[in-house]
Amino acid sequence: MNKQILLINDIAGYGKVATAAMLPILSYMGLPVYNLPTALVSNTLDYGKFNILDTTDYIKGVFPVWKELGFEFDAIATGFIASERQARIVSEYCREQARKGTTIFVDPIMGDEGKLYNGVTPSTINSMREMLSVAHLIYPNYTEACYLTDTEYKKDGVTMEEANRLVDALCEFGAKSVIITSMMIEGKHCVVGYNHIENTRFQLDYTEIPVHFPGTGDIFSAVLIGHLLQGERLEPSTRKAMDAVARLIDLNKDNADKNRGIPVENFLSII
Repeated sequence: MNKQILLINDIAGYGKVATAAMLPILSYMGLPVYNLPTALVSNTLDYGKFNILDTTDYIKGVFPVWKELGFEFDAIATGFIASERQARIVSEYCREQARKGTTIFVDPIMGDEGKLYNGVTPSTINSMREMLSVAHLIYPNYTEACYLTDTEYKKDGVTMEEANRLVDALCEFGAKSVIITSMMIEGKHCVVGYNHIENTRFQLDYTEIPVHFPGTGDIFSAVLIGHLLQGERLEPSTRKAMDAVARLIDLNKDNADKNRGIPVENFLSII
């Protein structure tokens, strides 16, 4: 039986990001997917104006029902967390499920290019640190890794030694395996990782396509998780996720309205 995964992430009414981007990819890869919205968002934050409904009270009521009904999942993937209170509730649920054998994936969504996203506050950083403590695998981008570890963001890049120190600092929060995306290391665009199962590190280079779409991190997350849950190793799964994102950006780079994200349903066969 294929492994069942629960997505704990926001749902945008307008735009292919978060749950709306991940669910079709994971479903296409043959995984039964369930979802729990952390927030209802009117549209992608890139438009500058938006409305957000925090669903913490709803989540608090869902978990007792699911426990009573005996619902369990092979994996849980968390994304946007709306508040510190929500982080405590979600992390405790994840911790309980992890004790039963559930694999926990955490994408600490907060910012990019050295700054926090619209609508994300400094208190979100504490929320995400709470989530790191329950994770089997985390995959922040370089900006998020800096915020989580109180490390200076260097727009011109870092040395390999500095990149490894950043990975180690994230592990100190309790995360087992770590991937950091969107790094510039000694002049190369890289993704770096640490696999706690094999106790190995890796560095994967890529060519940056200078086009911005919201939701590319969610696409990366979905493809990565899909391959991992199919039994593949972390490093090749990361490479496949990177390649899928690059292909989708390249195929959509001329889209008129990039703020709505990539229409992933049109490209599932190439992921």
